[in-house]
Amino acid sequence: MNNLEKSRHRKPVLSTLILWLSVLTVSAQTTTLHPVASNDCGVDGKQPFLVKGDNYTMPDEIGGSVTARTCNFGGTVIYAFDRMDIQADYQLEVVYLSDSERRQRIVADGNEVQSPVVLEKGKEQRYRIDLPKKAFAYGQLVLVFEVLKGPNALVSELNLYSSNPKKPVPFEGDQKLALSHTQSYQVDTTVNAEEHLPVYTAIPYSVPGVYDPVLSLNGTWQFNPSPEAGFQNREAEAGGWHPIIVPGQWSMQGFKVDSAGFGGYLTTFTLPADWKGKQVKLRFDGVSSECTVWLNGKEIGTHMGGMTAFELDATPALQPGVNRLALKVRSESLADMLGSLTQYAAHQLGGITRKVTLFAVPDVHISDIRIVTDLDEKYKDADLKVYLAITNFGKETEKNIAARLSIAGLPVVLDRQIPSLAPGETWNGWLTGTVRDPQKWDNEHPYLYTMKIELENGDHTTEQIEKRFGFREVQIEGNRLLVNGKPVKLRGVCRHEAHPLTGRVMTPELEREDVELYRAANCNFIRTSHYPPCEELLQVCDELGMFVEVEAPVCWIGHHANENWKTLDYQDSKYYPYVLQANMETIHFYRNHPSVIFWSIANESYWNKEFAQVEVYVKKADPTRPHTFHDQAYGGFNNQGSTAPIANIHYPGPDGYKVAAKSERPMVYGEYCHLNVYNRSELVTDPGVRSDWALALSPTWDNMYKTDGVLGGSIWSGIDDIFQMPNGDAVGYGPWGPIDGWRRPKPEYWDMKKIYSPVRVHTAQLSPAKELTVALENRYTYTDFSELQIHWKYGEEQGISFASIRPGENGQIRIPIENPDKANELYLSFTDPRGFVADEYIIPVGKQVQNELPELQPVATQLKKTNDVYRITGKNFSCEVSRTTGQILSLKQGKQEVLNGGPWLMALPLNGGGCYPNHNANTPLFNDICTEWKPAEIDAIKDGNDVIVSVRGSYKEFEGSYRLIINAGGKLSVSYSFDALADVNPRQWGLVFEAPATFDKTFWRRDGLWSVYPDDHISRPVGEAELFYSGLPSHLNPRVEPSWSWSLDYNELGSNDFRSTRRNIWYAGLTDHAGNKVTAVSDGKQHWRSWLEKDRIRFLVADFVTAGNEMFLGSYYAPFRKPLKKGDTIGGTVMLYVE
Repeated sequence: MNNLEKSRHRKPVLSTLILWLSVLTVSAQTTTLHPVASNDCGVDGKQPFLVKGDNYTMPDEIGGSVTARTCNFGGTVIYAFDRMDIQADYQLEVVYLSDSERRQRIVADGNEVQSPVVLEKGKEQRYRIDLPKKAFAYGQLVLVFEVLKGPNALVSELNLYSSNPKKPVPFEGDQKLALSHTQSYQVDTTVNAEEHLPVYTAIPYSVPGVYDPVLSLNGTWQFNPSPEAGFQNREAEAGGWHPIIVPGQWSMQGFKVDSAGFGGYLTTFTLPADWKGKQVKLRFDGVSSECTVWLNGKEIGTHMGGMTAFELDATPALQPGVNRLALKVRSESLADMLGSLTQYAAHQLGGITRKVTLFAVPDVHISDIRIVTDLDEKYKDADLKVYLAITNFGKETEKNIAARLSIAGLPVVLDRQIPSLAPGETWNGWLTGTVRDPQKWDNEHPYLYTMKIELENGDHTTEQIEKRFGFREVQIEGNRLLVNGKPVKLRGVCRHEAHPLTGRVMTPELEREDVELYRAANCNFIRTSHYPPCEELLQVCDELGMFVEVEAPVCWIGHHANENWKTLDYQDSKYYPYVLQANMETIHFYRNHPSVIFWSIANESYWNKEFAQVEVYVKKADPTRPHTFHDQAYGGFNNQGSTAPIANIHYPGPDGYKVAAKSERPMVYGEYCHLNVYNRSELVTDPGVRSDWALALSPTWDNMYKTDGVLGGSIWSGIDDIFQMPNGDAVGYGPWGPIDGWRRPKPEYWDMKKIYSPVRVHTAQLSPAKELTVALENRYTYTDFSELQIHWKYGEEQGISFASIRPGENGQIRIPIENPDKANELYLSFTDPRGFVADEYIIPVGKQVQNELPELQPVATQLKKTNDVYRITGKNFSCEVSRTTGQILSLKQGKQEVLNGGPWLMALPLNGGGCYPNHNANTPLFNDICTEWKPAEIDAIKDGNDVIVSVRGSYKEFEGSYRLIINAGGKLSVSYSFDALADVNPRQWGLVFEAPATFDKTFWRRDGLWSVYPDDHISRPVGEAELFYSGLPSHLNPRVEPSWSWSLDYNELGSNDFRSTRRNIWYAGLTDHAGNKVTAVSDGKQHWRSWLEKDRIRFLVADFVTAGNEMFLGSYYAPFRKPLKKGDTIGGTVMLYVE
């Protein structure tokens, strides 16, 4: 380290050479900040928050202040703070003094909090940095100082200030050690995973002599939130017992169970007479989260784990005819805590939450099936390997058992004679054979075969099983994941099981709808966060074509998002038998689905020896697939050296692909490009914030797609997480999905579809010609463009075109045109071979006219001054401007008032929030214009045909002037210039005007990000929107499913469609039902927003708009921000036409 390596202790001398540098603040208002943590780096006893870094004292000749000359240094220097207030504001003060030129940066949670800075030799450099809330989203702040150029990183002083005077605490013990050292663990590699796999008996397709071997127990049961002791032995009584739907959560049906208590369930069923002599199994696909099961008063089993299936042997407790089934169920258990299930959903998940199935099998039956398809080196032929376990539950030894396997559509028959089976004995082994050139399963060609396995006893069949499966192989090659030999890019979403009225309980219809929606949006991958899904979801993914990562129900172990770990030791081995169980149940239940391409051991948890041991079991339980572990593969936060074959990073920021490119493992973005949710007031005020999300996703995905090492990623999140409780409360994390809980597409859905599109059109403009040539890129993995149907339309001409472009390559299509002068745009749609439209484009042809409005001609305009107003008049025109405020009181065309207020300056600050499940249906609006207007000078003059009103004054936040140029022909020009009186980081600035409430329709033409939008999308380039749409109820009941599109939803400001910001307008305006209009005319660089304000309509014409203040998107949006310091000037000119 140059001088740092020569001496650690030299007497410092004071230097007056101090360079003060500042990072612009993001706060809109002056906030009192309290010092809450200080570190004199390099001085033992004065650097309590240091995790990693060596001490050093600069020599006297370097200069600098006393405290600056002591420092920490290292390849990385890490400081960590715990128990931060996620709702508070924090500011970091950092001081550097370097003995040589360096270039370094500060990173927190994988994202820059200080962009690279150059440290000059001998210069003391001081920075103030407003910390983005993403940096301490879960109450911990881990700062990593990284060297980019020079011998190493260093820091001399580190101080923290907060709006909350409560002081954070340092990391201690293992928590601190885990940050400073990645450890390798000695684990037992000789473990037997088979001993920990649960039994999931194959449910038969048919059993001879049995009409139907499967009986669903779904339906109406009886429930008691606090059942009496011994209730399982008595009939349900009227008192305390109520009907309840199964599957279902009790909380979503109006019941409350004490967190330490159990709820009681009762039902009866009639055993089919033809099941006599059969073995009967009882399968629960999910009971949340701890239960005991009785059948006819006899306990037949217990289970812990709310999101995994379990099976019980019902045979010994059955009786002919009517049987009585009872459960006691507790919601908050160890499984619930280790999965953070109730905490995450912000309500009790307790109940029988997935389907319940009773089924009959013969005494000797297939108790396990595992299907493996091993493709050859050319990925043509396959070795089919089917593992069978056959168990004898009878009382006699069976000697003539055979298994036969056949596949519909393939000349494949595999036979296996089974040795004699004694009572209670299980035989297991493989049926193997080579299959010549079968159809392969991939997400773009989800070809499924049906396998039939027949169990025979002598000359008769005793059981028949049918399984749909696909020939598919998953491999890792370097830093790429291959499926059937092709490297894949995962265009994914994270998906919760969520519905406004049923909570985490899904129907098969909803599972199918979700997959269809994601597939139509060009997703090819679902991460089942943070638990395995209903079995029906994977059946649909197999059928429709969707890659899946199935996650075990383990979430936030050790992670500060689960507050239990503040007092508990996450490395305590007592927690990990359940973690192992959860993983084994997950793998074994879902292993035969070709859509599942890898497993997840846990979400956002701290790697340690116990997880390392669980990983050994996972590898042995399923050697045909890789797995991942959702920690952070790099950076200082939660990066503790996990060894999963697929590396993971959450929210890597815009430059994450650069790190992934160097990874030796495939790196998946387990969560990325978080949708807006925590900027709650911004969202309820201006739904247009949602359309800005594409500014983050689009460049990020392009970089991911082009970078080897980036496997792909899962957008957070795939669906809103809002639960409408029966008592009227709305709980959950909030509206963070591209679809809402009712499965209505939101604005981000279309953005996701466009950005994830495997069809790229690179021709932006065409000239009229007899043949139009369009450049295309194929981003499919397996699909040639020859498989697509390409429909084109040019004026009255249309047709179908075809192109042969292989996956990953570029090419062209040529479209013959008979009358090139008859149209000015070419429409293209690309239909995926699976039947949905993958993408649509409109390419402009020839000269385009954006602003179609005729220029208003000036007419003679008169000015009359009274004591109170300036009265500006002309033919069928009048305007009154207050001589007290300088603002318009009334502007009329004929007798119709068109404007009755403004201009007011708006410089609306960014407004965000912390990461916690505090969705509130009554989130306050944030829509303030500047306050305390005090005019200093107002004057009006006649200037030719115009009248000019000049106004100078001040708001609390700004001071400056504006000028109105008014012409009776209907033209109003307002130019303005204001200087900031305080620091502010605005989301929008511009001028606000007011119109009568009868002007309840807005219209616009704008430049859109995409050339094609759905007709109901708030960002469509041309359109009209109603303040409130007819046909909707006067009050929106959140517990009634809407029949209209999301854009028609409304609040007190108007419909989502009406009140959304329209960026880059050529014109936008308001009109009433008589056709009177006020129109803002622009050049594609200004922006429009309108809303209802009490009994009038207000509209903003903005000269600046930036994306919203979602904490997870700050690093993406930083280039688009314009933070203002005191004295900075904003301004522009607004042109209005009234008619």
